[in-house]
Amino acid sequence: MALAVPTSYVRPRTLSEALGALADAPRLVLAGGTDVYPAHVTTPIDRPVLDISRVEGLRGIDLGRDGSWRLGATTTWTEVAETDALPAAFDGLREAARQVGGRQIQNTGTVAGNIVNASPAADGTPNLLALDAIVECASAARGVRRVALESFLTGYRSTDLAPDELVTALVVPPVDDTSRSAFAKLGSRASLVIAIASVAAVLDVRDGSVVEARIVVGACSPVPLRLRGLEEELVARRGEPGMDAGAGPKPGARLAAAVEAAVEARHLAVLSPIDDVRAPAAYRTHAALTLVRRAIREVGA
Repeated sequence: MALAVPTSYVRPRTLSEALGALADAPRLVLAGGTDVYPAHVTTPIDRPVLDISRVEGLRGIDLGRDGSWRLGATTTWTEVAETDALPAAFDGLREAARQVGGRQIQNTGTVAGNIVNASPAADGTPNLLALDAIVECASAARGVRRVALESFLTGYRSTDLAPDELVTALVVPPVDDTSRSAFAKLGSRASLVIAIASVAAVLDVRDGSVVEARIVVGACSPVPLRLRGLEEELVARRGEPGMDAGAGPKPGARLAAAVEAAVEARHLAVLSPIDDVRAPAAYRTHAALTLVRRAIREVGA
């Protein structure tokens, strides 16, 4: 006679089994566990657990026929950091992957877990927002739906994910070969630290001018925010004196300097930093301004 499998902890191997478990009752979804375990050091887990670490088809980085990139939900940060497949627009995300905790955390922490945890200081989220990432969600009752990451993040530690849904992938629309990116982060020390402020920047530079810009600041609001006013202004200034690559010892150096100089404190007015144990609000704002300029300089270098 077969032994009954406890329902308080399930570890399915297929997506249909995982979605079926979620359909039966809300569960705590566990993948890498790098956010789950610290949250329950002193507080016991009080609900059934769904361990998706062995679900087939949720891991890996793939290029679609339409040119979009798919990052499976259980893809680890080590895989993101070490892959050679991703184009230059993902350089910022790869740099963030190297800063998500230590090596052990990077080996087990997952791309989707970072998103679903919805920490305003998450390292991966600003970069995925700057890449216009889309969150793929699935449920047994309604099938698959896709929602822009910007809409998926609804507030501090809050998302648009329904109780019976599972994030199955992050999808990044096709990126141009001319797009470049960078990630800059400030913490209380060089590594293994939660961000005081962070910035992800993706710039598309063609014919010596910025034709598209996406700049996101993390850890300075309930959710990471795009600086749309700055983005629009950088693109609108195409053709102005200094806003081109020009000549010089390093191609693009003149453009990078001009774009960096265009960033002003007023562009960060959309942020709402707080005072906490890591830094006061005023310091966060000042740090964010410096990091925006630094990330832009790095992209253009």
